[in-house]
Amino acid sequence: MKTLESMEQFQYYIDSKHVVAVFSADWCPDCRVIEPILPEIEETYTDYTFLLVDRDRFINLCQTYDVFGIPSFIAFRNGKEAGRFVSKDRKTKEEIESFMEEVNG
Repeated sequence: MKTLESMEQFQYYIDSKHVVAVFSADWCPDCRVIEPILPEIEETYTDYTFLLVDRDRFINLCQTYDVFGIPSFIAFRNGKEAGRFVSKDRKTKEEIESFMEEVNG
């Protein structure tokens, strides 16, 4: 998983690649719970670049995309939002896979 370093990098990725932005934070216990399953999901959905977005570092990006709970996922294809799995609830592997199936469709 790539870690977002700048807004310019974010724009580059969503404009030129299929991307899943994974909104997270170091202090988030629900984010830590899904950490071990994310590499497996990345291996399954190789058409997508997974981009880790630190909620605290990129709070303006969270506000722009209405991300008020973490962990959350937003998929982009061809520069446009293709789907979102955004909530304050803990995510399961099955829920994340279901979201990826929907956006991969």
